[in-house]
Amino acid sequence: MHRARGLVSVAVGLATFLAGPPAARADNEGELTVRGIRCGDTVTRSTRLTHDLACPGTDRPALRVVGEGVVLDLGGHTVLRVGPESHGSEGIVVLANSTLRNGTIRGFETGYVLDSDGEYQPDHVWLSQLTFVHNATAISHRNGNATLTLTDSRLMWNGVGVASEQDASSGTYEVRSTLFIGHRLAFDANFHSVDVARSTFSYNELVFWCPYGSVAFTSSRLERNGAVGRLPIGEFGYGFCNVASFVDTVIASNGSFAPTDQPNWEPFEFVLRDSRVTDNGNGLQVRTRTVDIQGNTWRENGGGLTLGDLPEYVPPELTGTVSGNQFLRNRGDGLRVTVPSTLRVSRNRAFDNTGWGLYVPGVIDGGGNAARGNGAGNCEGVSCASR
Repeated sequence: MHRARGLVSVAVGLATFLAGPPAARADNEGELTVRGIRCGDTVTRSTRLTHDLACPGTDRPALRVVGEGVVLDLGGHTVLRVGPESHGSEGIVVLANSTLRNGTIRGFETGYVLDSDGEYQPDHVWLSQLTFVHNATAISHRNGNATLTLTDSRLMWNGVGVASEQDASSGTYEVRSTLFIGHRLAFDANFHSVDVARSTFSYNELVFWCPYGSVAFTSSRLERNGAVGRLPIGEFGYGFCNVASFVDTVIASNGSFAPTDQPNWEPFEFVLRDSRVTDNGNGLQVRTRTVDIQGNTWRENGGGLTLGDLPEYVPPELTGTVSGNQFLRNRGDGLRVTVPSTLRVSRNRAFDNTGWGLYVPGVIDGGGNAARGNGAGNCEGVSCASR
């Protein structure tokens, strides 16, 4: 039942996206030059394409943008690679603060590259109303420190959606009202903070990887993916995910929360607020320092929520708040805390889980908890009413 409802919601979302995004704001509209661009051109002034651009997959990008403040409007056209696949082919390489909008990039090793060198040091670029399809990587930040803002776009059936070059690039990805579907990896937070709002992730093998950065989802949907996130501590020997945050977000009908070879999420801070977590294939194990878990519904998942310390030689005491949540009809425990801690647990309801309702020995009992109908027992570590 719940999986069917999830599929309907995804289908409605896809229909909305595939119908096309609303008209873009006309930045520098009066300054756009309409001209016939050719493969290999360098764009130095705001321009609108007049036709599709079919370029061979060579080591020369289809287009380079080097003009500061340039708006490159694809005019609803497609920039695509033709001919045999070529390792290293690039669609649009950007070396200046600029805007790319209104078109499709298809078939390249990397569809869009944000880069910098001794002469060019962009610090903020904008992408809107774009479709990236069948690229090995849709968007890549190769070098430098910058903010990339992606809005009203669709990333579909690429190998990786948004990626970054290890140890060479850093900054922020702002993702707004964008669809990610059918990727091996939707995005990585590798030396980047990724801030996602009002976006949908479906049918990806893995939504995100956070080896050294942070991730935040607001008012978004993560549905029917193979796994949601990979958040290991000690990646590369030193990496860690600083914050993993989900606010007003739906996490539903995913195969698992984490890949089987990294079953725990290990951010320094974990935030889950006002969200719905339903019908996922297993439970979520989070090892962390600080939690803010409030106002969520955790319903009919393959397991509940388990909280523990980070795997350090002398782990700090787990702390934070778990309050006002509902754990309903999950297989296994509703909520389990594996270590004594200063967590304050209050006003939670745990009904009809197959394991314990609230198994939280060693926490601070904030009162107002309720549990009934749980298979292994209702409450351990806090007092619970039955309603």
